[in-house]
Order: sequence, then C-alpha cells, then structure tokens
Amino acid sequence: MKHSRRLLPLLLLVLLLAARIPLRGQTLLDDYRRDVLRYSRALKMAASASRAAGERLAVARTGYLPRLSLDGSFSVAMRRSEGAKPWSFGVTPQLVQTLYGGGAVRAAVDEASLGSDIALCDEEFTRFEVCYSAEYTYWNLSAMEEFAASMRRYVGLIRSLKEVVDYRFSEGYVARSDVLMIDARLSEAAYELLTAERNLAVARHNFNLLRGAAGEQQARLAQSIRDTLPLPARVAADEVLERRADLRAARLAGERAAAGVRAVRSEYNPRLSVGVGASWRPHSPNRTGSTLLDGEAFVQLSVPIFHGGERRRAVRAARTEQARTVWQEAQLRDDVVREEMNGWTTMAQARAQVVASEQSLRIAGENLEISTYSYGEGQASILDVLQAQLSWIQLYTNAIQSRYNYAVAVADYRRITATPAEE
Repeated sequence: MKHSRRLLPLLLLVLLLAARIPLRGQTLLDDYRRDVLRYSRALKMAASASRAAGERLAVARTGYLPRLSLDGSFSVAMRRSEGAKPWSFGVTPQLVQTLYGGGAVRAAVDEASLGSDIALCDEEFTRFEVCYSAEYTYWNLSAMEEFAASMRRYVGLIRSLKEVVDYRFSEGYVARSDVLMIDARLSEAAYELLTAERNLAVARHNFNLLRGAAGEQQARLAQSIRDTLPLPARVAADEVLERRADLRAARLAGERAAAGVRAVRSEYNPRLSVGVGASWRPHSPNRTGSTLLDGEAFVQLSVPIFHGGERRRAVRAARTEQARTVWQEAQLRDDVVREEMNGWTTMAQARAQVVASEQSLRIAGENLEISTYSYGEGQASILDVLQAQLSWIQLYTNAIQSRYNYAVAVADYRRITATPAEE
C-alpha cells in the first residue's frame, strides 16, 4: 500500500508528460510557428531592412571624420612649342576636416539613427504579424479537418438512413417519395462533402507552403480547435500602447521628421572647414620635365546670403511633414485602442458562442437519435428525420465555426496586444 502511494505521483507525472508529447509525425503549434518564422520571406526582408538602416547610420557617422581625396590629370598638347615638352600632369591630394557644417552632420546622424530604430520596430511588428499568420493557418487547417470529418459523418448518417428507407420500401411500408427524398439528400450531402474536401486540400496547401514545405505534403496536427484554449488575461490600454512596435515606430518617425527639419535648415547655415593639400606637377612651361612639389594649408568658409526665400519655404515644408507624422501617430494610437477593445469583445463573444453551440449540438444529437428510432418504428415520417439530420449538421457546423472563431480571436488578441506566444 505504501509503495502504491509513492508510485502514484510518479505515474501521474509520466501521464502528464506523455499527454504533452506529440505522437510521431504530429506538428505542435509552437513548432509550426517556429518553422514559419524561420522560413518567412517577410521577416527576412524586414531583417534586411534593419541591417541596411544600420549601414546607413554608419555612413552618416563618417561625416564627423576628415576626408582624404586625390585628384590627378594628364594632358598632351596638340601644338608643339619649341623647347617645351608637350605633356603635363598634376596630382593634388587634400585632407579636409569640417569644423562646422551648419548642423548637417548631426541632423543626418540623428535621422539615420532614428531610421535604424524604426527598422527594428518594423521587424518586431512583422514578427508578430508572421506569428499570427502561422496560428491562423494552423487553426484554419484544424477547422477544415473538422468540417470535412463532420460532412463524412453526415453522409454516413444519410446512407444509414437510406438503408432503412430502402428496406421499408421493399417491404411496402413507405412510398416511393421517401426513397426519392433520401436519394436527393444523399446527393446534396455528397456534393457538400466534395466542397469540404476541396477546402481541406487548400488549407493543407497553405499550411505547408507557409513553412516552406511541399504543398501536397500530409500534415498531422497535434492540437485541434476542439482543445480547450484558456482565455488570455486582458491587457490594459496603456500597456498595449507601450508594447506595440508599430506605435513606437510612428513615434520615432515624428522624431525623425524633427531631425529632418534641422537637416533642411542646416543646408542654409554657414560652413567652416580646414585642410591641408599638396600639388605635384611639372614646371610651366615644361622645358626639362622636372617637377615641382608644393603644399598648402587652407580654411574654407561658405555663407549663404540670399536664396530668394528658399530656406523659409523648405523649412516650412519640412515642418508640415513633421506635423503630418504627429497626426499619424495620434491616429494610430486611437486605432490601437479601438482594435484592443474590439479584439477583446470578439474573443469574449466567441467563447460564449462556443458554450452555446455545444449545448445546442447536444440537444440536436438527442433529437436526431429519437427521430431516427421513431422512423424505424414507423412513428415518424422521413421528413422528420431529414429535418433532424439537417438541424444536426447545421449545429455541428456552428460548433466547429465557433471554436475556430475563438481560436483565431485568441491569436488575434495576442497580436493586437503584442503578447509573446509563451505568455
């Protein structure tokens, strides 16, 4: 007895672990999500955009560094001069350091830095979108499997009833009209089964192609829409606004637009730079071919004075663009709040529909059993049985649809609130 008590917790643990381990060849939702993330072209493009933005930031930072350049030329005179060489050349290296560029370099670095942050936010947002797409496709395949299975069962019920009708007709208990009605219903159900099988094939193609597998590959799901999915905890609106990567990107876009205003203004500010250079060339006129090496140090100052109001108009246009990004952020903020509220309502209503549809399905199942039995005993008409079958398949379909809607609503709410799948 003592040994049995000691082994009981161990057996429960083994059963729990066994329940969590999928059968061979089955695909868990988490595994499928990882496969989709690994294969996603959209995520790869977003990652490439992030790397490109990082490189643009590195390019902008080079504006702080001195620049070394080398100019060279070589020429041959077409007209000969007595005592002079016909050729000449010049080599001019320069090293220039900008001391004050009107704020252009700092503004360019700020724009590039914010652009890099925006690209990272876009990549994060794309990741959540891809995760939602994976979950949607997974649950869609599960729903199509359930729809196809329900139609197969429906066709099986009608065929079973047809055997009874054919027997009663052969015995003279029912009229020919009963046989015709059951044949028509069977033909209609077979057509609906073909439609369900087609939808299942399309869902399987989408499931496989999204993860980079062959479209016709068979897929076995370890989870189903009939599994009980817990209702996620509601996320406060302020927390949602902090989590959403697209909203952070919109906020950063406003800051980048402000840096753009500074960049436009800097184009009309004075610029000061210093440098050293050298010149290597032949003597002029070039009589002996000997060369001259000379050096210089210089200061360059550029001051825009009058451009016909160009600066004022350019800055005004940049500020207008900045105002537009601010309004875009405000609009997106309102959209996110509304999206969260609608997402929560949809999810809660979908869960309530699951409960209601399951209860209705149980009642329809009992009614179908009673009608089928009564017809076999001659106490009900074929119309009663056909109506009971039709009600049952409709409620069965509603139950599948409600569970599918709930699973998709849960996935969509996690996407809206930027909740990682692990939470």
